[in-house]
Amino acid sequence: METAAEVFVRCLENEGVRHVFGIPGEETLDLNEALDRSSSIEFVPVRHEQGGAFMADAYGRLTGRAGVCLGTLGPGATNLVTGMADAFLDRAPVVALTGQTDLSEMHKESHQYIDVVRMMKPVTKWNARVHDPDIIPEAVRKAFAVAEREKPGATHLELPADVMELPLAADPVPRRPPALVEPVAAELHRAAELLQAAERPVVLAGNGIARQNASPALRRFVQQTGLGVITTFMGKGVIDADDEHALFTAGLRAQDYPRGFMGQSDLVVCVGYDLVEWSPVNWNPNRDRRVICIDTTPAESDAHYVPDVELTGDISHILTHLGNLVSDKPPARVVTPPFNQMIRDALESHSDDGFPIKPQRALRDLRELMGPSDLLISDVGAHKLWISRLWPAHEPNTVLISNGAAAMGFALPAAVAARMVLPKDRRVVTISGDGGFLMNVQELETAKRLGLAIVNIVWSDNAYGVIEVHQQRKFGHLAGTKFTNPDLVMLAESFGIAGMRVSSADELVPTLRRALDLDIPSVVEIPIDYRENRKFSMNLADLVKVGEGV
Repeated sequence: METAAEVFVRCLENEGVRHVFGIPGEETLDLNEALDRSSSIEFVPVRHEQGGAFMADAYGRLTGRAGVCLGTLGPGATNLVTGMADAFLDRAPVVALTGQTDLSEMHKESHQYIDVVRMMKPVTKWNARVHDPDIIPEAVRKAFAVAEREKPGATHLELPADVMELPLAADPVPRRPPALVEPVAAELHRAAELLQAAERPVVLAGNGIARQNASPALRRFVQQTGLGVITTFMGKGVIDADDEHALFTAGLRAQDYPRGFMGQSDLVVCVGYDLVEWSPVNWNPNRDRRVICIDTTPAESDAHYVPDVELTGDISHILTHLGNLVSDKPPARVVTPPFNQMIRDALESHSDDGFPIKPQRALRDLRELMGPSDLLISDVGAHKLWISRLWPAHEPNTVLISNGAAAMGFALPAAVAARMVLPKDRRVVTISGDGGFLMNVQELETAKRLGLAIVNIVWSDNAYGVIEVHQQRKFGHLAGTKFTNPDLVMLAESFGIAGMRVSSADELVPTLRRALDLDIPSVVEIPIDYRENRKFSMNLADLVKVGEGV
């Protein structure tokens, strides 16, 4: 008879799991032994559980199937929490597995024992302790079903050591496709009427479009209707940045240029939009925008987000039906400012040969070297704001950003998973600040061990740049933001990978090209002139004035 751990692994195989990212522990010995015997699952040892969680997060975003991460009890489990929070808020399907002490030890103080189920509850859609081997098939099926069901997120199973070594005769519960939901015809017609009556309608496109592979449907819809599209940070690429209907990317809390243009709109069609991406108070402060919500689940309750019509179900189907309904009388075509040209101008302006290199120059040169389907992964820091605003994305899921949790240290581990699942012809590049890069730098060893060609660009300024901007605005001085870095080139070489440093603007393109051509991991340090961060508010104000003049 099999052990519970062996049945558990068969259940993982039934779910189509191909990789488990994690660190083994004493309490997961039986599970790791069963994983080692699996013919279809690869256990990927990582160097920190948080790195493994971020790998599972990126795997889930890029494949639509739950990524799996593993930690043992105590500190192994606590190290997973940040990654679970990121997956939970950014709607990435992830199943976390943690070992635990024997059931007989849980009623008292025990070595490394904490209530992990309770700890994980706020950052998961569902979690449970496998207290009896007989529940394993149902528990695994539910963990994956809930993680992958719209809107997706993190789930967690705790595996006590004594349960996993017990004998078990059981089979996996079969996977079933999710039930399809469609809006009623009356609501579709009501939405069409609102669209046709609006004078200044606009689309706000979010993460759900990329998740649902609904980008082709959105592009057809705006061709039919002529509507302009604003994307969130996580919606970048759902419409080609070069498309005449693409306006700009929005998502900052305040001083955001859409407040000028969007403030003039009388109807906002929110498609696949999550409130965590950009709070409605920032684009509907007076609660006077009419709203159509097109999404996979009912809208979250928010005083500034009260849809006049909710169309819930398959986003592609809804956009197709709605587009057909308004084809006889298309909505008003709003003449918008040339936002695309403004973004191009922003990339060109201040892209001089100065050193340290300006963010605009660093992004412009990298964009010219990368193809439209190559993947850029942004860590969290000042560079995230530059990327979110100014990076022209042409396809969905070509820019990954930790947005909801905004977790520093996301990019490098995410790149490891991305390189494992994407075709070889899609290059994978990360941009991190020197603050975030060192938070999970240990995963360079994982990338090297697995032979993954990822380019890790580090924008260095020896400071927490975003915090400095806020401190300067609020207090007029800086406090507690400065630090020093190791020699990043030598650090990379100590991992056995390529290390490079850009020492002048003229070196930027050849250095990046050299890194992109390598078949091993690399680190490229680019000293950045973050004095440009002070131009955020000035540039936004200029753009707001343009928008208000429409």
